[in-house]
Amino acid sequence: MTDLHVVRVFCGPGGGGGNPLGVVRDGGAVPGREARQALAGELGFSETVFVDDAGRGAVDIYTPTLRLPFAGHPLVGTAWLLRHLGEPVDVLRPPAGDVAVRYDGEITWVRGHAEWATGRTPREYASAAEVEALPAPPPGEGWLYAWAWADEAAGRVRARGFPRRAEERGAGRSGGAGARTGTIVEDEATGAAALQLTHELGRALDVRQGLGSQIITRPAAGGWIDLGGRVALREARQLG
Repeated sequence: MTDLHVVRVFCGPGGGGGNPLGVVRDGGAVPGREARQALAGELGFSETVFVDDAGRGAVDIYTPTLRLPFAGHPLVGTAWLLRHLGEPVDVLRPPAGDVAVRYDGEITWVRGHAEWATGRTPREYASAAEVEALPAPPPGEGWLYAWAWADEAAGRVRARGFPRRAEERGAGRSGGAGARTGTIVEDEATGAAALQLTHELGRALDVRQGLGSQIITRPAAGGWIDLGGRVALREARQLG
């Protein structure tokens, strides 16, 4: 038996929204990529994290169908959870490289490079209303990050994220919010895509994604980008 914590990452200012994330605190209880991939698929969250060594910050990240070298919402959520459990960290170490962590009030920040966040295509739309009206998923193939300015002067963006993987079609909007189907039609909050968009636009952003999530970004020196948001615990349970 091992514990699974489920947190909501990138919650909005009022505590709503947030992308569910599964975190297996004792990653050693699920050894091997095959077993981890199977569990991530069974849980059905957009990502599941296995903490291999909290002291070193070693983590392993999976979607329902593949392993990721870097992802924003899993790292923000895991950093928050470790502090919540009394083990704050100043670095996490996914396969992509060392990710600096800092805590600033209710916001948990991680720092990454845009080249770590590949595979998502930002596409600008004419208005926030046009983004809101998109079907889930829009026609086409490949990961789509649909966005539009809600307030360009303030850096506020309206966005929605669609994996559009053939094997992951069939769930409703934000299917990762709890369905154990392994199907994610729309991602409630996508840190890596927000990081990519920040790099593309070269400015700080306040991204409002999905049904009520908020992602905050800040360009930093040396090509780094800070990615931050609020996190809340949804549940803790044991895996059989």
